[in-house]
Amino acid sequence: MPALISRRAMLCAGTALCSILAVASGPAYCADAAADMPEVVIQEKPSVMEKYKLPNTSESITAEKMADTINVVDPEDAVKYMPSLSVRKRNNGDTQAVLMTRTWGYSSSARSLVYVDDIPISALIANDNTKGGPRWGMVAPEEIERVDMMYGPFSAQHAGNSMGGVLQITTRMPEKLEASAKQTETLQYFDLYQTKDTYRTDKSSATLGHKLGDFSFFLAGSSTYSESQPVSVLTRGNTTGLTSTTGTIAAVNKSGATANVVGVGGLLRTEMQNFKAKFAYDLTPEIKATYTLGFWQNHGRSRVESYLKDTSGATTFGAADTSGSNNGGTFAAANYILEQVQTSHALSLKSDTKGKWDFEGNLTHVHYDRDIQKQPLGTTGGTTFTTNGKYTQMDGTNWTTSDVKGIFRPNGPGGAHEASFGAHYDRYILFAPTYTTSNWRTEAPVTGTIADSRGNTQTYAAWAQDVWKLTNTVKATFGGRYEYWETFKGFVQSSASSSAAAKDSDRTAFSPKGSLAWDFAPQWTVSGSAAKSTRFPTVSELYLSTGTGTNTTIANPDLKPERVNSYELALETTLGDGKSRISLFQENVTNALISQSTASATGTSTYVTNVREIRNRGVELASQQNNVVIPGLELAGSLTYVDAEILENPTWGSGTQTVGKRVPNIPMLRGTVAATYRPNDEWAFTTAARYQDRMATTMDNTDYVNKVYGSFDSFFVIDVRTRYKHSENLEAAIGIDNVNDCKFYEFHPFPQRTFIAEMKLKL
Repeated sequence: MPALISRRAMLCAGTALCSILAVASGPAYCADAAADMPEVVIQEKPSVMEKYKLPNTSESITAEKMADTINVVDPEDAVKYMPSLSVRKRNNGDTQAVLMTRTWGYSSSARSLVYVDDIPISALIANDNTKGGPRWGMVAPEEIERVDMMYGPFSAQHAGNSMGGVLQITTRMPEKLEASAKQTETLQYFDLYQTKDTYRTDKSSATLGHKLGDFSFFLAGSSTYSESQPVSVLTRGNTTGLTSTTGTIAAVNKSGATANVVGVGGLLRTEMQNFKAKFAYDLTPEIKATYTLGFWQNHGRSRVESYLKDTSGATTFGAADTSGSNNGGTFAAANYILEQVQTSHALSLKSDTKGKWDFEGNLTHVHYDRDIQKQPLGTTGGTTFTTNGKYTQMDGTNWTTSDVKGIFRPNGPGGAHEASFGAHYDRYILFAPTYTTSNWRTEAPVTGTIADSRGNTQTYAAWAQDVWKLTNTVKATFGGRYEYWETFKGFVQSSASSSAAAKDSDRTAFSPKGSLAWDFAPQWTVSGSAAKSTRFPTVSELYLSTGTGTNTTIANPDLKPERVNSYELALETTLGDGKSRISLFQENVTNALISQSTASATGTSTYVTNVREIRNRGVELASQQNNVVIPGLELAGSLTYVDAEILENPTWGSGTQTVGKRVPNIPMLRGTVAATYRPNDEWAFTTAARYQDRMATTMDNTDYVNKVYGSFDSFFVIDVRTRYKHSENLEAAIGIDNVNDCKFYEFHPFPQRTFIAEMKLKL
């Protein structure tokens, strides 16, 4: 699909816009960039939270507000300014975009749940920053109607993975013939060490939908070509294989140990296609059946850039290293090919009678049709790689979930009681062998298996919850969830000579929930909630053992579930033209599952361990007001403070102390602020800022060095966006992400100043 406006015109317009905003509103102004924005739709159906009267505190954003305020390139961008939320998105089209919540940071993908119309897109096959990212590609930004974030595990219908919260994306179906076409372009200027370049993203998307009597359909497709900035810095802790070379940059790692920079890697060129089809049929005016098909494919090629020079001045990787254990491993690990194809299916049947009874059923299945990462074993001298190599193949990995739910209103809608209940089943199946091969590009012939990870987990659950109006101003919610979880067919091979079948195991858990809300004055509500919940280990935490490049993951089939006690006291008011809230929260976790990495001169090893007890507590402030001082000016902001502390950790084997240290991967302070001015129905101007404190990632908090590869730095990023609606059929937007060009690491080097432009045409 051709671009609708030239890239040069977009850049000129974006630069001019930033200059105008900076003069008019001060140098802090910068804008968040463009993307796939849903069209304006009047929301008539209730959100999931409203339908089931869930007790959680929540925050929401509508499609129209997203279009005005956020540069949405990918659907996960929608949560960018929501209180306490952040997505670890390293680049456009990132397949590892993990959600950070109020009480949990990165490496916690299984400590939150993400749904699209009650269909889970969370990848609960892992709890990490790689394989555990939600399947965001299964939702098209144009179909989003609203996004709701529900904080904490206070609803009985959600599993213990909701300890961080539940993100619910609500989509729409067309009421008449509609079509849209959209082009998004981004340009990022990047400068790090000796790497200076410009990286771009081209994204073309289109939708088609119609309603014909009782039948409706919605089709959405997109194609993305993206170039990523380096997401890895190649370092060496010794000089093996680097004699007779120049160009090494003296540096240390996050713990202060020598980690000299020899180049960069993860220069990923990605070609990605998404296709989604939704078909719905109104069996009766009150009962609807829906089938959703999702198809996603990705082809990525990661390159490396060496800073080393040989005695003649030519670029080199150093001495030949066919074992991949020293300099060869450093470069070979960041040089790889990704080939991925995934399909998803979802079938749902829902009623909306608004009478005494309502029900719904959902069945989903996600399957890895092809999932391979392949790379060379080492180097042969100069800048060439070995022909032999290795690849990890996850073909056949899949998961299935099933839910049935019901609502009983004995006194009719609005009565004193409203009960909900349901049952749940899920099964996660992991296949992840790593093979050696004579030719890593063709994957054949196979010469051996150096690691193998296989296993199954499944959960059966039943839950019930009752909302009881004690008076016109007091409401109580009580519920409970019972779960039976088991593991079986586990197999771990960590090397060519070490393998073992894991023992089958099973666990049960009961999780009571309770909440009380009091409207003690007009427009004022105070609520208190308490809940127990259990998060069972993911199949990857139990069984995944890999040896990719110089990085290895060590499985632990004996992990225990983590048990959580959560509490919240919230005060909310709708005074003024908007909403404000303060929440005090605390979370005590026993047997917390925390991932750790140990580094050596030749690589890193990552493993998961149970920490006996940790505590996360803090305060969250959130406010949004319309028509502040002048008509059309909206201000919104949030501030979250978390005191995360390790209370007991007797199994820690190092000589350093961990009790009293901060829990890894959780920042102490984070905040957002956004100002949007709408002078009329055609224009919207937004300036927004995001701040996050640095965070420790080791159990003993010894990673004290900032601004190096592997560190998790503090950042303050300013974004700007301008949207223009020429008509209901034509709109455009331009923006800049990170306009202040903040340079920081969240383990990886994160994007620097990025220009975004989009144009959308609708039928």
